[in-house]
Amino acid sequence: MSESLHTVESQLHALWMQSLQGDRACYERVLTLLSTYVRGFLRKRLQSQLSDVEDLVQETLMAIHQKRHTYQSDQPLTAWVFAIARYKWVDHLRVHGRREKLHDDIDDWADTLTVDSDTETSDAQRDLAQVLADLPPKQRAAIEHTRLQGLSITETAQLTGQSEASVKVNVHRGLKTLMAKWGVQK
Repeated sequence: MSESLHTVESQLHALWMQSLQGDRACYERVLTLLSTYVRGFLRKRLQSQLSDVEDLVQETLMAIHQKRHTYQSDQPLTAWVFAIARYKWVDHLRVHGRREKLHDDIDDWADTLTVDSDTETSDAQRDLAQVLADLPPKQRAAIEHTRLQGLSITETAQLTGQSEASVKVNVHRGLKTLMAKWGVQK
């Protein structure tokens, strides 16, 4: 029986908040649970380099520890954690010259946590809409069309009336803004 996204997020968030208050047992428990999700996230992306997964899990957990003060408690914990994991993964790919894997869909992240019903799906969509709502309209549209809907740069440019170069710039700037907001550094 799989846990719903909402249940997992609630459980992790509660443990994380207690750990930030100094509860060592909660801190150990939340890091153990997070390591399971991070491990699955990285295994999916490093199938040809499985021997590197554990090192990256540890690097990600260290970054989570070092950046724990940047977590904003009104935001989903899992989004913050997976953003950090993604940066560690991208850094690993840069070192190993595997740039073609950088274009993995952001939608693939959803596979690491199971969503069981339409209610949880709508909750996740609402959370994503809240995160994207802070972006300027052109950046938000560019990210929604290219990263979430899977449209090409050309298709997005035609739909939004932006040039292809503007779409690329808006995606880059929007993602950079989101990462800065979450306190994630490369």
